[in-house]
Amino acid sequence: MMPIVELIKNVFVQWGANWILWFLFALSLASVGIIVERWIVFRGKQDVLRELADSLEETLAKGDFSGALAKLEKRNSLGAVVARAGLRLAPRGLTAADKGMQSALAIERATLENRLAYLGTLGNNAPFIGLFGTVIGVLLAFEELGRATVVAGGRTGQVASNAVMGAIAEALVATAVGIGVALPAVAAYNYFQRRIARMLSDAEALTNLVLAYVSAQERDAGGGARVGKGEAPEVLLAQSSAVETRPARGVV
Repeated sequence: MMPIVELIKNVFVQWGANWILWFLFALSLASVGIIVERWIVFRGKQDVLRELADSLEETLAKGDFSGALAKLEKRNSLGAVVARAGLRLAPRGLTAADKGMQSALAIERATLENRLAYLGTLGNNAPFIGLFGTVIGVLLAFEELGRATVVAGGRTGQVASNAVMGAIAEALVATAVGIGVALPAVAAYNYFQRRIARMLSDAEALTNLVLAYVSAQERDAGGGARVGKGEAPEVLLAQSSAVETRPARGVV
């Protein structure tokens, strides 16, 4: 029975390192597709924070929550989606609006982070895949060196030397391709993560703006109710005093 090491070596020698290069090219092509797709998604979710906040505040200051909601209906940005979820639940109270916006924010964040794990994983592991190809290339070089019959000044020695150098060059190409595949993936991953952090910060600012006006509306409504309840005992006390001071009929 052939030893396991010899068996694995024969498999690597037979396959070579070319399949590693094709595998890296396939991974790189997939990463390019994901980068383009994510860029399109992020472009649709981006909005000008100052413009959106001013538009919302102008309507919310008048107490027109339905009007503010109507302004956001045609916007698909992250901040607009989160603010829209809070405005829809504003009639149900501050807590409901807050929970609604937190839920919408979590859903939108999951949408933005979709497929980014692939870029991060590829950026971390592509150099190791290239290194695997390098190890196979070095193995091929030593195999060629072991098969060669070196004859000083002869053609056989020159052919063997060329075969060894070719195998080593193939090994170095695998390493270079692995690094080349990893660099764009890492750059794109970091770029998208920074954009996610910025968009979440903008959405949080809009969330606080909506909650501030919902809280103010609740406070105004609660204050009016408390005034109404506070006036009732005074009216009853006045009526009671009037009854007590009214003279009884028939008394001389």
